[in-house]
Amino acid sequence: MGQLQRAEQVRPLSRRAMVWTAVLAVFAAVLVFGPRLIAVYTEWLWFGEAGYREVWGRVLITRLLSFAVVTALVGGLIFLVLLWAYRARPLFAAAVSKKDPIEEYRTVVMSRPRLFGIGIPLLFALPFGLSAQSRWETVQLFLNGGSFGTVDAEFGHDIGFYVFDLPFYRLVLTWMLVAVFFAFLLSLGTHYLFGGIRLSPKNETAGRETALIPAARVQLAVLAGTFIALKAVAYWFDRYSLLWGNRKEPTFTGAGFTDINAVLPARLILFSIAIVCAVAFFAAIWVRDLRIPAMAAALLVLSSILVGGVFPALMEQFSVRPNAADRESPYIERNIAATRLAYGIGPEQVDYRDYPGVGTRPPRDLPADVTTIANARLLDPNVLSRTFTQQQQLKNFYGFTPTLDLDRYTVDGVLGDYIVAARELSPNSLSGNQTQWINRHTVYTHGNGFVAAPANRVNAAVRDAAGQSASSDSGYPIYTVSDIASQTDGRQLIPVEQPRIYFGEVLANSDMPDYAIVGAQPGAPPREYDTDTSTYTYTGAGGVPIGNWVNRFAFAAKYAERNILFSGAIGGDSKILFNRDPKTRVEHVAPWLTTDTNPYPAVVDGRITWIVDGYTTLEHYPYAETGALTEPVAPETGRPPPRDEISYVRNSVKATVDAYDGTVTLYQIDQQDPVLAAWMSIFPGTVQPEDTISADLRAHLRYPEDLFRIQRERLAKYHVNDPREFFTNNAFWSVPSDPTSESTGQQRPYYILVGDADTAAPSFRLASAMVGFNREFLSAYISAHSDPENYGKIEVLQLPTDSITQGPQQIQNSMISDTRVASERTLLERSNRIHYGNLLTLPIADGGVLYVEPLFTERLSSAADGSTFPQLSRVLVSYREQGTGGVRVGYAPTLAEALDQVFGAGTGRAATAPGGDAATPPPPGSEATPPQEGAEPVSPPVPSRELTAAVLELNDALADLREAQHTGDFTSYGAALDRLQRAIDGYLASGGSPN
Repeated sequence: MGQLQRAEQVRPLSRRAMVWTAVLAVFAAVLVFGPRLIAVYTEWLWFGEAGYREVWGRVLITRLLSFAVVTALVGGLIFLVLLWAYRARPLFAAAVSKKDPIEEYRTVVMSRPRLFGIGIPLLFALPFGLSAQSRWETVQLFLNGGSFGTVDAEFGHDIGFYVFDLPFYRLVLTWMLVAVFFAFLLSLGTHYLFGGIRLSPKNETAGRETALIPAARVQLAVLAGTFIALKAVAYWFDRYSLLWGNRKEPTFTGAGFTDINAVLPARLILFSIAIVCAVAFFAAIWVRDLRIPAMAAALLVLSSILVGGVFPALMEQFSVRPNAADRESPYIERNIAATRLAYGIGPEQVDYRDYPGVGTRPPRDLPADVTTIANARLLDPNVLSRTFTQQQQLKNFYGFTPTLDLDRYTVDGVLGDYIVAARELSPNSLSGNQTQWINRHTVYTHGNGFVAAPANRVNAAVRDAAGQSASSDSGYPIYTVSDIASQTDGRQLIPVEQPRIYFGEVLANSDMPDYAIVGAQPGAPPREYDTDTSTYTYTGAGGVPIGNWVNRFAFAAKYAERNILFSGAIGGDSKILFNRDPKTRVEHVAPWLTTDTNPYPAVVDGRITWIVDGYTTLEHYPYAETGALTEPVAPETGRPPPRDEISYVRNSVKATVDAYDGTVTLYQIDQQDPVLAAWMSIFPGTVQPEDTISADLRAHLRYPEDLFRIQRERLAKYHVNDPREFFTNNAFWSVPSDPTSESTGQQRPYYILVGDADTAAPSFRLASAMVGFNREFLSAYISAHSDPENYGKIEVLQLPTDSITQGPQQIQNSMISDTRVASERTLLERSNRIHYGNLLTLPIADGGVLYVEPLFTERLSSAADGSTFPQLSRVLVSYREQGTGGVRVGYAPTLAEALDQVFGAGTGRAATAPGGDAATPPPPGSEATPPQEGAEPVSPPVPSRELTAAVLELNDALADLREAQHTGDFTSYGAALDRLQRAIDGYLASGGSPN
């Protein structure tokens, strides 16, 4: 009777209701899946425009196949389990009371068996499929990974097993464990629902009793036994995780004495017990007594506590810690060897040299020091962004990155390091009617030009820093600009064929989705802003065609912008440029790369090109210490950024992005990296071989900061060879804190151009000072070569431990507490904001250390328009005297004057004087004749002492001439001309080139 009443209450839907239900279902599907389908379509278009559609296709196919296979397997397993339980149900489920509490649920399930039989497996299987598609890298590396040619020290497996194979095995094992666990629960629930498991009413003596039919007992025993067997496999694989597991003892990474002698045997014991336990559960298929598997499960739990936890803890406490240095020494040796190999800081890459820390010869007598001093960097790329903006912005909608970059160029035959930047379009700077859609996306579309300034000089010295007027034109960079204007009048010192910039870093910082719609419209004049007197139409190969209505609709939906559909500015030949950040473009075409945080612009073969460093990384490398590529503290916020821990890194790829058409090219620069070899096998043809790198591009490749930062952190510990000394931490180093910043962050590495000790030729390097462990005394100096012939070589100068050389923080305190500095600083701070630039540590004087630091001032102003900006006002230098050990401080408007204060008159002649009107003679070794094709490379000759002295005299004569021109004293001007002529004659007589 009750069933008839329920049947009467369930009425079929009317035709109108069914139609509306279908419409609502379609609408919901569009809302859910529409944006994703549009995203897939626009990504497909973008990858086709970029020329990497095969990458997109392979990733998509791998994801779809992983999703389908895993979903089908897990869903099939759960379906079979449910089908088995359903078919084994008793024909008549006896109620345990007058009213069965689950009868209604059983009726609902029986009324729609297909819905529940298919829906439940899919519901549980979909999360597995989604997880599988997100791990496509693991699947591909398993299928295409090779060997490293190196085996681990404990198990003897090739490292490739841990990198390519083991992650896939663990992933599959995890899926199987979770799937079997859910299958067990669903089987239990199904048997209970259909009466295979019955709970009898409670009685006063025995309580509630459970009855299982044989089929239910068999199925549950099989599933439980399978789960325990899989757990046994997990115990077997857990042995390998000891090689990189987290340790309570932070001295080193990897398996130690307790791990090998207690934890490893414990896991083998647990593996054996789990096998026995699984057999006990399978035995329940024939043996009705469930106490046997229950006792086996209890034994496994108890063993995991006693054998897996208590026993290792006792060994660690009473056997290892009292004798830790001796016990752990063999394992520390493993850690040292593995970490050096994983981070590329082994003997093949790192050259250690003893360095006294005290100079033994005057710098002016050493050709390499003359080169170093002449190229000493005074401009700081971290300080001068607003200076570049105010002096080179041109229009309000142009801008520069907050931190500028450093690179080297040969101008007029002289190699020098330059502060470089691209004058990009800044969408956030548009104002007023410029922000109207048609202007923002079709008129203001690109930047204009490459800006560079010599890093070792300014236009003029600031003589009265405290009393100068706000309009003072001293202490500013000497700009070398290659833009549209210089292109037309031929004044480009760094020639650029196409100065327009459609792809750049500033574009990525837009508050709104940034895209540009470019291309000619038939019969319409050019629309894009170029100069105040000209407009332009983009002609590059980059961009997705948007002339057809399908693409217009797709991008209108992507950006939720109806103007894309209805704007008359879009014609049949129009294109849309998006994903314009160089770093983003590289990450899209090479999703397996980790990109450096600091792309930089360079003029390569006449085109403005963004260079992006790409890393191959691994999370688990046996016995290697973990670290992060990102900075410990973000400079902008002072807070720790998200840090992905890695234990292996190689800068295997250099990527370039053309600033005009967005072309992305990947170049292989490490032919020994097995991780890169695997990815090149997965995506053949995406990475170009190393021999395709042009000579001009190779000349602008820099050793990357992120890699150097993590390597110096490893070198702080892993320069130590003796494991017992390693254990004591006594010989460790530390990265110094930044003495010029108010934050507590580490001092950032810096690029410098120094004289090579053998040839005196300028060598471009990335360097960093190192101090003692938790101390501030200088302990080492690390520099990495960026020159093509020595690229990647790391040099470590180790200072003696029995003497004290002040480190960066101590030197900074000494310099700012100097009487001259302190008194003038008091005056300066009344009307200026002071910015300390990079504190550079420079090895000179055949064993000494010279510190050079620029001081920038910025006029205080109540205006909010940012009209004031930093200018170089003073130069501080510091040097430890030979013999007395005292520290001398130089403080002057120019580097030359500061050096003379420290070393006495004469040394300052080597410094490059301010000003850019007269050509400064190149330092010794900077000029070299380009080698002919096929010829053997010839090292530049080391200049004679007479030639060096002649160059210094020529520098002084030029400085006197510029000073006389500045003062207008004709008598001094005539004397300076005479001195210059004598200097030229002496220069030629000593072998100098008349060119």
